[in-house]
Amino acid sequence: MKKVALICTLIIGFTYSGQAQVNPHAIGFRGGLGNNGAGGEISYQHGFGDVNRLELDLGFRSLNTIGSKKRHFVLAGIYHWVWNIEDGFNWYLGPGARIGFWNDSSGSEPSGITLGIGGQVGIEYDFQELGAPLLLGLDSRPMWGFGNASGFGYGAAISLKYTF
Repeated sequence: MKKVALICTLIIGFTYSGQAQVNPHAIGFRGGLGNNGAGGEISYQHGFGDVNRLELDLGFRSLNTIGSKKRHFVLAGIYHWVWNIEDGFNWYLGPGARIGFWNDSSGSEPSGITLGIGGQVGIEYDFQELGAPLLLGLDSRPMWGFGNASGFGYGAAISLKYTF
């Protein structure tokens, strides 16, 4: 029953735009916690009309432990559908993928390319409603990884972007 309710919610959501206003461009920072992604990321959004956009995030994470130094460089691309909840407050959802490069200087894990597929869901407030070109968001990006980062990963992130 829960799956049926989720599918119905998604179908209704995809067919009802709720008069969202996607900014033509936004650039900023996305910082996350969890076992997915690259920690801090430079984030860019490109709008396609009023309800769709593409988000590209470029991130780097370095993990230093005793006897090991691991570096992860990742590029993620997510396509969003955006719905307005109320005056500048939106929610978004969409599919995406990532490619990353993993290096372990200790040799305890093989270095190489990582791939992932998944999606992103989040909420945001567009301060454009108040005259400020800022976008503040909170999201989660679950991904299934292949290669060196195989398995399921998830995490939460907060973002702050300048809109133009």
